[in-house]
Amino acid sequence: MGYHDNKSYGFLITALLCACVRALVHARSLTSTPLPTTRYFHFNVEWKEVTRLCHTKPILTVNGMYPGPNIAVYEGDEVVIRVTNRVASNTTIHWHGIKQLRTGWADGPAYITQCPIRSNQSYSYRFKVIDQRGTFWWHAHISWQRASVHGVFIIYPRHQYPFSIQIKEDIPIILGEWWNGGVEAVEADIMRYGGGPNVSDAFTINGLPGPLYPCSTKDTFVKYLEHGKTYMLRVINAALNSELFFGVAHHTLTVVEIDGVYVKPFPTPAVVIAPGQTTNVLITANQISPTGTFSMAARPYVTAIVPFDESSTVGFIHYTENTKKSNTPHKKILQHPSTHPPHLSLDYLPPFHDTAFNNKFSNKLRSLASAQFPCKVPKTVDKRVFLTLSLNLQDCPSHRKCKGLLGKRFFASMNNQSFIRPIVSILESRYRNLQNSPISLDFPEKPPHSFNYTGPNSLFDTNMNTRFGSKVMVVPYGTRLEFVLQDTSFINVENHPIHIHGHNFFIVGSGTGNFDYKKDPQKFNLVDPPERNTVAVPSGGWAVIRLRADNPGVWFMHCHLEVHTSWGLAMAFVVENGPKPCQSILPPPKDLPPC
Repeated sequence: MGYHDNKSYGFLITALLCACVRALVHARSLTSTPLPTTRYFHFNVEWKEVTRLCHTKPILTVNGMYPGPNIAVYEGDEVVIRVTNRVASNTTIHWHGIKQLRTGWADGPAYITQCPIRSNQSYSYRFKVIDQRGTFWWHAHISWQRASVHGVFIIYPRHQYPFSIQIKEDIPIILGEWWNGGVEAVEADIMRYGGGPNVSDAFTINGLPGPLYPCSTKDTFVKYLEHGKTYMLRVINAALNSELFFGVAHHTLTVVEIDGVYVKPFPTPAVVIAPGQTTNVLITANQISPTGTFSMAARPYVTAIVPFDESSTVGFIHYTENTKKSNTPHKKILQHPSTHPPHLSLDYLPPFHDTAFNNKFSNKLRSLASAQFPCKVPKTVDKRVFLTLSLNLQDCPSHRKCKGLLGKRFFASMNNQSFIRPIVSILESRYRNLQNSPISLDFPEKPPHSFNYTGPNSLFDTNMNTRFGSKVMVVPYGTRLEFVLQDTSFINVENHPIHIHGHNFFIVGSGTGNFDYKKDPQKFNLVDPPERNTVAVPSGGWAVIRLRADNPGVWFMHCHLEVHTSWGLAMAFVVENGPKPCQSILPPPKDLPPC
């Protein structure tokens, strides 16, 4: 589906394109810009036998699809997605990046805004997409179900794009992970014994691993591009525990959007994308090749000293003179020697540990800050919260087996609080004023002790135990909030992708080492900082984000490395109702799942 854009930036946009094999799930035709309407979808959560890497296993899916069906709506539409749970396990669905203005009941994280959908039960998520456009996604938000229960959520704009290139087609690219065994067993093992998780067996592009993995030549993503045309790749990192580099051989990518927000366009040979993040790039099919075939690939960006999957997923784009009349069949492309080692070079991707590339890429991200798309960063703040992000080692209980370092258990925390989800959703507890709730309103707004957060630590004589609970923070409606997100060197430093539900935020500053309240604020960008819903906090460093808490409800804030969330690297904050009726959360829907 093509769209025209309005402002010209006058820079060269060279080629990249991959596209989703499966058609977008349209509730109605989106060939022209219709009036705002209500669009209905139905998701069945069900098991499906899937084979990858010569291993066949049942995986959780939506409507039997892996990845799941894509949703496409228009800015201003009301969306109703009825989710029916056809498996024995509980489930929920989160609409990642959708703000859910006054409709927190539809946000989806289990025991934060709703109790799960039980077996053979249904729940209709109903919300409006207001003042949002771009690439988002949806995924399960309970346990590790999002490993296979995820898909694309596109909000098409009601106005032209803020760039002048004509787009031939837009193509979703979902980057994911595949385990030959059951991901449920991986999660169960770390929660029972406190060890680290087994790494995945493959990375995937739109669910397909590609020819560098065993038995996977036939399971390779191929997209046909018309020579000379420009395409938009909607890249999503749906991996559970891996940040990723992504690129296309001999093509420059032009970044135009991150997390559903337009940015000042810039060219790059590759992108770095953390779990939970989305990035839109333009690519023009204007390169020269004897075969007309070019690889695309993703590999992990690694910042921690832990085992990781040292492999790459590969797909291909193939030029044609007309995408509707390709003379080169899919099978012939994958049989050509150029698509296999040793002829297949991935030197366009940065090395696994290339932090310099990551920093250079991140520093180029700037909000558009135009009259049509202003940058509404708070210039002053009402409340500052300092959060340490830590991996912890907990003493092993007596008569228990623990698989973490030194015979202990791994946990994770914010300000030394490891989050425990209550048995009743926090939003429902607050709304109904339930008594005897385990939730407390005293989440610490600074760490219990100041120390050299990123300095050396001894595993043998440092107390790395954490505390556990369901503590939340309460802020009045309209509060201008600032979070200082500080990585720590407990066990090791790591790049934490922190996602906030219900709000976008502005990354006003970041750096290495310990945040300095006296010096670092002087370097804040309060003119055109990038606006996101997920920030990759630098390994061994810090990031400062600002937001206006103008969405009443209860909002989850957590690391999007799934293992860290399981270990407790999360918290929730409550935004109270405002003084006006339009500043209060709407009543809960009648079919809200019971606890």
